[in-house]
Amino acid sequence: MPTSKKKTDKNSGSGPKLLSGGNPQIPKGEGDKPVQEYVKAMPGWKGKVGKRIDRLVSKTVPDVHKAVKWNQPFYGNEGDGWFLSFRCYTKYVQVQFLNGTSLDPMPPKESKHPGMRYLDIHEGDDLDEGRLVSWFEQASKHPGATL
Repeated sequence: MPTSKKKTDKNSGSGPKLLSGGNPQIPKGEGDKPVQEYVKAMPGWKGKVGKRIDRLVSKTVPDVHKAVKWNQPFYGNEGDGWFLSFRCYTKYVQVQFLNGTSLDPMPPKESKHPGMRYLDIHEGDDLDEGRLVSWFEQASKHPGATL
């Protein structure tokens, strides 16, 4: 009689599975709840960065539409597409401005995707909240990306 073997996950019992770089695997979903689940599952110092980003976006764009897609939070304007997302990598959290080339000044990191720019946040970085708020506000006023 064959015996069944259960696959055990190194994270079993400890919440969502962490993918490469520590990116939480959260089921896709619309609204604030899946975004909060993602932020809560971000490991270590990255979770504090995620909370800070989410808080700043929510404060800057009060009626922002939120979702989790492709294991990362997205922020946009209802019916107008997505303007921002972020995700965990091994040594940083990457903020993705989907219309980043429209921002002044542009976020520092180029992308192979037209119009997109990135900001990589490393442990211990001193975040310029004024600059982030300006980028979030500007990004929310441009047409977003449809995904």
